[in-house]
Amino acid sequence: MRYVFPALLAFTLTAFSQSAPVALTSPDGRLTITFQTVSTNGTAGPENHLVYSVAFAGKPLIAPSGLSLSLENQPPLGNNVHIIGQSTSSTDETYHLIAGKTSTVRNHFNAVRIDLQENQESDRKLSIEARAYDDAVAFRYVVPEQPGLAEFRLTRENTEFRFVKDAMTWSLELPNFRSMYESEFIKLPLSAFSNQGGVRSEVLIGCPMLLNVPGVAWVAITDADLRDYSSMYLVNPSGSWLGHWLVSRLAPQVDNTNLCVTGSLPHSSSWRVLQVADNPGRLIESTVLTSLNPPCAITDTSWIHPGKASWDWWSGSLDPDGKSAYTTDNMKYYVDFAAKSGFAYMLIDSGWFNRTGQVDITTMNGRVDIPEVVRYAQTKHVKIWIWAGYEALNRQMDDAMPLYEKWGVAGIKTDFIERDDQDGINFYYRTAQKAAEHHLLMDYHGGTKPSGLERTWPNILGYEAVAGMEQSKAGARDNPDHHVTLPFTRMLAGPMDYTPGGFNNVTREEFEPRMEHPMVMGTRAHQLAMYVVYQAWSQMVSDWPGAYAGQPAFKFIQDVPATWDETRVLNGVPGEYITIARRNGTNWYLGSMTGWTPRELEIPLNFLGKGRYTAEIYSDARDADQFPKHTVITTMTVKAGTKLKIRLAPGGGCTVRLVPK
Repeated sequence: MRYVFPALLAFTLTAFSQSAPVALTSPDGRLTITFQTVSTNGTAGPENHLVYSVAFAGKPLIAPSGLSLSLENQPPLGNNVHIIGQSTSSTDETYHLIAGKTSTVRNHFNAVRIDLQENQESDRKLSIEARAYDDAVAFRYVVPEQPGLAEFRLTRENTEFRFVKDAMTWSLELPNFRSMYESEFIKLPLSAFSNQGGVRSEVLIGCPMLLNVPGVAWVAITDADLRDYSSMYLVNPSGSWLGHWLVSRLAPQVDNTNLCVTGSLPHSSSWRVLQVADNPGRLIESTVLTSLNPPCAITDTSWIHPGKASWDWWSGSLDPDGKSAYTTDNMKYYVDFAAKSGFAYMLIDSGWFNRTGQVDITTMNGRVDIPEVVRYAQTKHVKIWIWAGYEALNRQMDDAMPLYEKWGVAGIKTDFIERDDQDGINFYYRTAQKAAEHHLLMDYHGGTKPSGLERTWPNILGYEAVAGMEQSKAGARDNPDHHVTLPFTRMLAGPMDYTPGGFNNVTREEFEPRMEHPMVMGTRAHQLAMYVVYQAWSQMVSDWPGAYAGQPAFKFIQDVPATWDETRVLNGVPGEYITIARRNGTNWYLGSMTGWTPRELEIPLNFLGKGRYTAEIYSDARDADQFPKHTVITTMTVKAGTKLKIRLAPGGGCTVRLVPK
């Protein structure tokens, strides 16, 4: 069968540059991003088009890719420009994170600002700001204040990503711009998206997107510092089986889908971020997203404390008898469990307020008396999080947050945001600031992925934006293969409230979804490892107290912290397995997980400091492939250089707590 395809590209770029290229190289010299204007070799397409390209370790990674902005009732800005000026700088500083994969971050980068002007009567101006880190390049558009532009009204952003060859991707396919980012990352070649057997197609892809460009690099695409902008998605628009390239798509405004971003001038876009490494584990270690965000905006952060939380919802709000009971007394039962276990928090989920009519989230006439539970929890040295839906919180924020502070609530889990257009993104900033004014922590569910905002507002302790363990209540989407894909995909964006801790561990054959007493696929040691592998500063302990009673493996959940001073990715392949070591103070914690494929790993403990350590090891029992709850707990003395041999059952895991002797 013979197919006739559309033109591969809207225009073909020539090697002739209309202005001298501006190259920006990372401090270690391995990563280079180059900007230039180029002409075309035909009648189609613009002259002096602004493009960028990227090289890694001396090899081309991204071919010349277009950069332009489509403004309302105007031609695209960037399609006919020349460079009129540039300025360079370099930064090497450190900053601290209250909660993070590391407590001290080295923010080391080279930077350039490029000023451009159109080659026509309008003479519109555009600037590009770019940074090159050792593990990433990032750039953003800046439209300066200028005659002829009274307002910034963006209809489309046209940022291209033209990879030099077909890449393997792990992509989050989404149905539209109003999703909650709760789906699988599917492994497909980049060429699979734009042409299905000769039929033109286009797929909406959420960020971050992971790609492996064979023989060149591992790459992740996402965005950072989104204030007053819209979230970036990706599509493959070529329609050709040879057109292996992506272009940005911004979430349109909910109330006017012809516009994406509006505002005054000057106006900056969010950063377009390309994390680049020769090993996918280095992408997990990267701190570039927080580094691209402004410094902490909270003067006194002494009230911000990461920590674990007991939680009533996932199990079905089970009471001491194992029956569902959404009552004030039962919430006190979960408070008692948190206090006994040494957890800082207890989360009361949806349903505590009056649900009739226009929900009033400041009332106390629901099924749970929040002030009473808070009062009781204070006697147990436990703090209370409460749930609040997006629509109600957005409408009543100025009344609700002062009241919650008066009640003594520690934080708010807001849910069902389902938008990341410009107004949706600004909701995150507005709630973070308002919550900080009232000493409230924030956890965002049912919404977009993180973008480094937690550096500016460290009272943000969690984001969902993941197909988490709640999926096990409805079907088989939450499974070990999915679990070992998430660290290399969704978790690259930042904290991930997956909600681990299921202790009703079963085999794939035994699994059945249910709303109460839910099951989880994979071994108990696999669940324990999530507390090390998955980063979340408000980490849920999701099962009901009765599931943990008398279970020796629960001790690891009690011991493991929720934030880290250092992170090392020791091995891993997306969708196959992962091993991460994290340090808190002088103690190290190691977590290893595999998908459905069993495996044996030898892990050198070279990350340890001097001296000997006591290693408390929680591993799969020999029969864990048949009885996934079975876990073996052993203790041994180790030191730097010791090679730890671990055996992982199908859907298995291993965790190690390493304490200096």
